[in-house]
Amino acid sequence: MDTFLQAAVEEARQGLAEGGIPIGSVIVHQGRIIGRGHNRRVQQGSAILHGEMDALENAGRQPASVYRESVLYTTLSPCPMCTGAILLYGIPRVIVGENRTFMGGEALLREHGVKVDVLQDADCIAMMRDFIRDKPELWNEDIGV
Repeated sequence: MDTFLQAAVEEARQGLAEGGIPIGSVIVHQGRIIGRGHNRRVQQGSAILHGEMDALENAGRQPASVYRESVLYTTLSPCPMCTGAILLYGIPRVIVGENRTFMGGEALLREHGVKVDVLQDADCIAMMRDFIRDKPELWNEDIGV
């Protein structure tokens, strides 16, 4: 597994261990992680703290040039909110662990010139499949159903 995807998976596992939703993300600039995060909606009582949003928050304030040279790794296809943040900050490439359990805004990202690579990683798929099976009400809340 790619080192950066592995870091995102570790974030997802941390979120699950905290009683939250197992989605993790890292932002990589010039081969170095500048932001990492996991879905903390449950833990923080937040309406918006998805994994990608947490990674952006933890990256701190960055100049636009940094975002334009970064890659965002996420264990799951980004939802419409996270897709919007990726577009807002001009992140040119997104590596997705999997999109079998949930298909987010990949088409919109591609329409705006973002390169999206979907890995269909077995660990990411199993982690989300098991979570959705075990906690469907929490999953539905997270995606607005």
